[in-house]
Amino acid sequence: MAVLQERAAGARVPAGGRRAATAAPARHRRPRRTLPPSLVMAVGTVVSRATGFVRSALLVAVLGSGVLADGYNVANTVPNILFVLLIGGALNTALVPHLVRAAKESADGGAAHVDRLVTVLVAALLVLTAVVVPAAPYVVRAYTSYGGAQLGDTVLLAYLCLPQVFFYGLFTVLGQLLNARQRFAPMAWAPVLNNLVVIGVFGGYLGRHSFSAADLTVLGAGTTAGVVAQSLVLLPCLRAAGVRLRPRWDWRQAGLGEPLRAAGWTLLLVLCDQVGYWVVTRLSTAAGAEAAAAGLPGVGYTAYSSAYLLWIVPHGVVTVSVVTAVVPALSAADSPRAVRSLLARTVRTVGVVTVPAACAFAVLAPQLCALAFGHGRTDPADVLAIAGMLTAFAPGLVLYSASYALTRTFYALGDSRTPFLLNLLPVAATALGAVLCHQLLPLRWAVTGMAGCYGGSFLLTVLAAALLLRRRLGPLRVLGAHVKPLLAALPAAAAAWWATRYGLVTAAAALAVLYLLLAHLLRIDELSALTKRLRRRP
Repeated sequence: MAVLQERAAGARVPAGGRRAATAAPARHRRPRRTLPPSLVMAVGTVVSRATGFVRSALLVAVLGSGVLADGYNVANTVPNILFVLLIGGALNTALVPHLVRAAKESADGGAAHVDRLVTVLVAALLVLTAVVVPAAPYVVRAYTSYGGAQLGDTVLLAYLCLPQVFFYGLFTVLGQLLNARQRFAPMAWAPVLNNLVVIGVFGGYLGRHSFSAADLTVLGAGTTAGVVAQSLVLLPCLRAAGVRLRPRWDWRQAGLGEPLRAAGWTLLLVLCDQVGYWVVTRLSTAAGAEAAAAGLPGVGYTAYSSAYLLWIVPHGVVTVSVVTAVVPALSAADSPRAVRSLLARTVRTVGVVTVPAACAFAVLAPQLCALAFGHGRTDPADVLAIAGMLTAFAPGLVLYSASYALTRTFYALGDSRTPFLLNLLPVAATALGAVLCHQLLPLRWAVTGMAGCYGGSFLLTVLAAALLLRRRLGPLRVLGAHVKPLLAALPAAAAAWWATRYGLVTAAAALAVLYLLLAHLLRIDELSALTKRLRRRP
């Protein structure tokens, strides 16, 4: 860790540069004040999510929530699915801990090792992209039951969107290199550029009610252009961090066995995870097509993914920011006791945000969905359908974020096998629940039931992961750590529900104020700990 920090700090001003020559003498130089990494990352994530909301709301306003929007969302989501399925999960979970250890153990700070690893990964991404793009028709047929014009439109969009596989991979590789050097901000802020590009593309189609092949081509190509911009903007950030990547082809005896073995288990994990996602996508798109034929509001894949985008915001803003910042410390911890202490604080800190957020989603879903998606071609019935799915998702937020922190701890400990085995539990529950919901529930509620099954399935992961970590690290409270936040959040949520008659702002304010007051009375110290974490100077 010290090597990485020295290289990152030393790269900011080149030795002998103009700024070094004109700098004041050391005795008069004031320490350079920088924003804490967690705050920069959290703010970037907030801005990214905010622009993502605008993007999603614009998409629904332009395309609606019916079969056309479902087709676009499938075509745009499949590249991310394939990337994560075939290589992305391994990069996200195995790369940073490995780079941290390599930097500590290598005389050159891991530079040659990084060059070899990046060369392998970029070559693999190029090959992967060259394979999946021509397979667009088969990929669409695998995820949908479309036919006729709907199939043709979705395949056209898929051809345009599948090159995103390479650029998602490039973004992940470059971003994880920055994360390993404690430069968390670029990866958090880069998606903002992606969102702005797509907003600009879709903004030109507001008010349109029909779309030609040329229109769909512009929408698909513009969506991919956003991902290209998101990845390439990291290149100057790497140079600023002192990283000079060079292709290296001397892979033998290069020490790549460890990350590749870890990647193997992660690949199996992601493959398993995508089985559950494939079942949900296939059945929700089928439900959307059946609903359109029956004249029901949009209750298919677009409604599901729109509700998911709202639901995942607290996780993305708080959980991912906190856990990403703590993974290098977990990897470098020198004792089980140190790992347990750091993990316990992380789980508690995340819980003080996810618990009230889940309660807010449960009671304010109609108002939140109307604000985000009640525009353009979306009518009140569509909004209520999305709101029902958000309410169903809500309880799973706490479980999902807790399981995220627990499973990332296994990766930090160098164990990628256990997360794969743990992931079998929610995947099986999600897939089975989706099939049962599609078969047993009325068409109006089938996909809503799938949302509830997805969120609830992570209870299995939390229980099993906590038990296994307890054996390795000692006593660890996970679900119990959320009791105080829940005691504060439930009365606050009840007050917010009562205040909805006065508008969303009043309801949200009632929830926030009462929760903070009760948290203070219950002595929930993690709220102040979270504030200190965000304010902490590096």
